[in-house]
Amino acid sequence: MPKRSFLLQSAMEYLSTYGWAMIILAVVLAVLVASGIFSGRLFSSQGCIFQNGFDCIDVFMSENGMLQFSMQQSLQHPINVTYIGCDKTSSIANMAAPYNPPTNQIYMPVGVADTFYVQCYGTQGTFSGTPGTQYIGTLIVNYTDEVTGVPYVSFGTVTVTVSSV
Repeated sequence: MPKRSFLLQSAMEYLSTYGWAMIILAVVLAVLVASGIFSGRLFSSQGCIFQNGFDCIDVFMSENGMLQFSMQQSLQHPINVTYIGCDKTSSIANMAAPYNPPTNQIYMPVGVADTFYVQCYGTQGTFSGTPGTQYIGTLIVNYTDEVTGVPYVSFGTVTVTVSSV
C-alpha cells in the first residue's frame, strides 16, 4: 500500500503545480485582453508605403482631406516630382502639380526627403473625413529621372487617421 500513496502524492503534486501555472496563464491572458492588445487597433499602422526607391517618413491628414507626408527618395539618380495624387480608387484623374513656383516641380537629390501636400479624394470624387476615422488610399507620384529624362510613375498606399487639428 505505501507504493500507492506515493503515486497519489505524486499525482497531487503534479496537479497542484500545473494547476497554479494554468491559473497564472489565465490571469495574464485576461489582463492582455482587458488592455485591448488583441483589438487590432494597435496593429493598424499609420503611414505610407511606396514601391522601391521611396520611403515615407511621416504622414498627417486634416479633416478636409489635405494629406501632408514626407517622402525620401533613394533611387539611383536625382528626380523632379512633377505630379502627385491621392485617391481611394487608384485614379490618376485628380493628380496635381506640387506647389513650388515658378516650376511646380520639386527637385529631389538622392537620399533627400521633402514634405508634400496633396488633396485626397474618396470613392465619389470628394472627401468627407470625420476626425478619428481611418483613410486608406493610394498615393501616386509622377517623377522624371534627372539624368535620363525618362518619366516614371510610382504607386504607394497610405493609411492615416483623420485629425481635427
